[in-house]
Amino acid sequence: MAKKNRNRPTAQAKTVEETSKPREAARLNGRAILYVGGRDCQVAHLRQIAENFGAELIHHDGGLREAVSRIDTVLPSVECVFCPIDCISHDACLRVKTGCKKTGTSFVPLRNGSKSSFERALQEMSERARQ
Repeated sequence: MAKKNRNRPTAQAKTVEETSKPREAARLNGRAILYVGGRDCQVAHLRQIAENFGAELIHHDGGLREAVSRIDTVLPSVECVFCPIDCISHDACLRVKTGCKKTGTSFVPLRNGSKSSFERALQEMSERARQ
C-alpha cells in the first residue's frame, strides 16, 4: 500500500487570501464598512477579506462586550453595514436597521456569519460601485 502524504496541501485547500482576491477594477477604494455581530474567531479573516477588496472593516460584537449604543456613534462614519442574521441579537439588529434608516447608510443582512457570505456581499458591492 502506498502511503498518503498528509502534509501536502491539496488543490482544493486554499487560503482566505487566495480565494478573496478581487479583480483590480473591483476595488472599494478605502470605504469604511461596519460588521455587527458574527463570530469573534472570524473577525481577523473578515478584516483580511475586506482589505483584499480595498475596504476598511470596523467590527462591533453586537452587544456581547461592547455597548450597543456604540453602534449609533459609528454609523455616520461608514458607508455600509453588514449583519449576519444568525449571529446577532435582536436588539443589535433592530438598532442597526433603524440607525441605517436615520443616517441613510446601506444595510446588508447576510444569510449567515460565514466568510463566503461576507465575501459574496463585498463582491456585489464592488460590482455596483464600478457601474
